[in-house]
Amino acid sequence: MKPYRRIVLKTLVTGVAAAPWLARAQAKASKQAMQYQDQPKNGQRCDTCMQFIAGPKPGAPGGCKVVDGSISPSGWCVAYVKKS
Repeated sequence: MKPYRRIVLKTLVTGVAAAPWLARAQAKASKQAMQYQDQPKNGQRCDTCMQFIAGPKPGAPGGCKVVDGSISPSGWCVAYVKKS
């Protein structure tokens, strides 16, 4: 019974230690790969997308959960998903 217990505990500790590294391993896509543009497309804008991370002030560039780099609130990319 003890060897099994050691294996379970060792696996658990290893998994917890690796968790922060795994979270950082998820890289964002480039603007080019996501066909990002600074203008809206068919009324779709980054500031109405679920992926958009607002900037420090309204209208200021922000970020994106999917696309790397500075993102314009009035921009657009293929990852657009309208906020509910």
